[in-house]
Amino acid sequence: MIGTSRSSKRSARGTSPGTREAGELRRGFAWLAVLGAILVLAGLVGLVYVGFATLTSMLLFGWLLLIGGVVGLLHAIQSRGSSFFWLGVIVAALNIAAGVVVIRQPGVAAAGLTMFAALLFLTGGVFRLVGGAVVRGPQFGWTLVQGAFGILLGVLVLGDWPHSSRYVIGCFFSLALLFDGLGLIATGVGGRRIVGMVAGGRGAAGDGAPDASGSPPASSGQSLNEKQKGQDRS
Repeated sequence: MIGTSRSSKRSARGTSPGTREAGELRRGFAWLAVLGAILVLAGLVGLVYVGFATLTSMLLFGWLLLIGGVVGLLHAIQSRGSSFFWLGVIVAALNIAAGVVVIRQPGVAAAGLTMFAALLFLTGGVFRLVGGAVVRGPQFGWTLVQGAFGILLGVLVLGDWPHSSRYVIGCFFSLALLFDGLGLIATGVGGRRIVGMVAGGRGAAGDGAPDASGSPPASSGQSLNEKQKGQDRS
């Protein structure tokens, strides 16, 4: 027992700070990749159950509005001596009212947001088409494609409204989760590889470095002696 405790203490003392930092970074990137995998799974589930994803996203949006409004109201009350007191109170009251409406009527809120999104697609597509035709810049073709796609998407959403409100918000929300999760997975895996490469490079450089007394390591001394012996024999 004493021998094992001494060996563990020696190994803990022998671990360099760079090695510990590299291990912590690798664990952090690993947790980032795990979070990305959870988001990807949630996005795939949302794409399968789009109606449930729409309802969940609207309830989440409503609670965010409600909590933000309460926090804004408390902040406005704390700074009631300032000139922006009434503006803060009005904005907070609007957020609270909107949050209550979205939580109590998520279907109506989803229909309204779907209509708003479709109008944004239409107007954005029209502006891209007109701007691309007038300016004719280096990305003329890509701008026209984006504008045509926006107009087509807006027409499709408006043509099936209000039935489209059951799946449009949930589809966008699920796709956002999916792509965010893929980005986190790529960041985590790439970060672990980079940390491993940097730690490996430091270890390889440290093998040929002299020790605290200034003398080269034993492996390099042995290789030099072997070279000298080979030269003497020749």
